[in-house]
Amino acid sequence: MQIVEVAGGTLRFLEAVPAQVPADGFVWIYLDRESLAQELPALQQAAQRLGGSALLDLHVQDLENPAHPSHYDYTSVYDLMVFRRLATEAEARAEIELEAAQPPQALAQFHRIRSRAVGFVVFDRLLVSVHPGGCFTAKSFLQRYLSDALYNDGLTVATRSRLPATPSDLMLRMVNVMVDSYLELRKQLSAEMDRWQQELLLPQASGADWNALLAARSRLHSLENLCEEQNDAMQEWLDNLLEQPWPGLAQADRDALIARSRDVIEHIQRVVHHVRRMEQGAETVVQIHFSAQSQRTNDIMRVLTALTAIFLPLNLVTGVFGMNFELMPLVGQPMGFWVAVAGMVAIALALAFVFRRKRYLARTGR
Repeated sequence: MQIVEVAGGTLRFLEAVPAQVPADGFVWIYLDRESLAQELPALQQAAQRLGGSALLDLHVQDLENPAHPSHYDYTSVYDLMVFRRLATEAEARAEIELEAAQPPQALAQFHRIRSRAVGFVVFDRLLVSVHPGGCFTAKSFLQRYLSDALYNDGLTVATRSRLPATPSDLMLRMVNVMVDSYLELRKQLSAEMDRWQQELLLPQASGADWNALLAARSRLHSLENLCEEQNDAMQEWLDNLLEQPWPGLAQADRDALIARSRDVIEHIQRVVHHVRRMEQGAETVVQIHFSAQSQRTNDIMRVLTALTAIFLPLNLVTGVFGMNFELMPLVGQPMGFWVAVAGMVAIALALAFVFRRKRYLARTGR
């Protein structure tokens, strides 16, 4: 369990929970989910001392649940926000290796979007955040604000501007960092979908990897569901911020929280809209693919029909001369065979010329 005090424009690491919150700041306690059960008694004491209320057992279960969806809840003393961030490459690789060791039926979700739940408990002067092990969210925030840190008496002190003014402000900044990772994911998904679309439109696309395409579409659906849950949670947070009184919070700080909340919601909605556009684009390309395949089939059938029409009169001529009659024109003449062959060639060339002019033999599809 790490304890950070933000007050007076400084950010300090503390070795123990302070007796009270600073007059012009707040305290941030963050810990890994794996150690939550062990640190729970000390965390409950800190929440009671600094926040004015211990955490409800139901909310503790939400914080302990790594599969909990994005969710918002509140009490008269604190707010609870569970927000799912995008898993890092190392976390995704570890999960893939774990799934590969499971029975085959466990591989059904192999290509889903992988995410991790991060929990926030927001008091007036205290923020408690519960992260997965090795979470980059808290570390990236601290690295940003401690890049020019000074060390005095065992405490890390960083005098930086634009430090968060309230626990809510800090929570929204970390949530915004999580949402930015989803914005970056859009580029990867777009590049992947473009590659599959180009392959589907190739003439030899009949051997396209449909399993991979369906897996990509499944990832898009997973991402859309995740973002919709995030949007609902943030919208409930914003509604509560607008409707409920926040004693001790200056109007300027409240306006800043509202603006930052709306900015986070707008970023989430951008991801949702982009994902839906990619889904529509994938559906359109699949339809174009099958339309192109149908057009190629029609071209082949048109050519075969034209060839059949060319050879049909020739079959008629050969059938007539193959009839068992004693007296037939050209049968007993020395040049009869060559006259019949020349007539059939002339008929074939005439029909081919007519069909070519009518574009029955033209190559319209590629």
